[in-house]
Amino acid sequence: MGKGGEVSGDGAKVEEENMAAWLVAVNTLKIQPFRLPPLGPHDVRVRMKAVGICGSDVHHLKTMRCAHFVVKEPMVIGHECAGVIEEVGCDVKSLVVGDRVALEPGISCGHCKYCKGGRYNLCRSMRFFGSPPVNGSLANQVVHPANLCFRLPENVSLEEGQCVSPVVLGFMLAVMLL
Repeated sequence: MGKGGEVSGDGAKVEEENMAAWLVAVNTLKIQPFRLPPLGPHDVRVRMKAVGICGSDVHHLKTMRCAHFVVKEPMVIGHECAGVIEEVGCDVKSLVVGDRVALEPGISCGHCKYCKGGRYNLCRSMRFFGSPPVNGSLANQVVHPANLCFRLPENVSLEEGQCVSPVVLGFMLAVMLL
């Protein structure tokens, strides 16, 4: 099915079903439908174009856990990702449909002193794509906060963009340890 869905015999657009790689048991992934949450005013819908497989994804696959994150029910894996904006929430002004973006996989609360001070990487309520209980990004599309999507320069490919997450995470950890 092409981008944007198919056209039915009567010319009406048929919506494409969003599919994802669900971790359902040790060493078992299944491609199944993935229902997206409604697009909020500060969210964007992104068509995934590049998703890296990280060591934590492998740990989840092999053992159904990574550190203290235990997979207790089927979960979409993946968190190192880049894609193209397909829809923007009504209050999103920094991104437009068609923008190529890298997604920050750490989802901060946005309200604590660290988030408000621009140091969202220190948020004590941080959740991560692809770490229980948050579904990941190995899907056709995801919904993500717009402020955690970063426009890629024209000279950076989507494949390179999906690698930004480990670089940024490594930098943040180094800063935290100083």
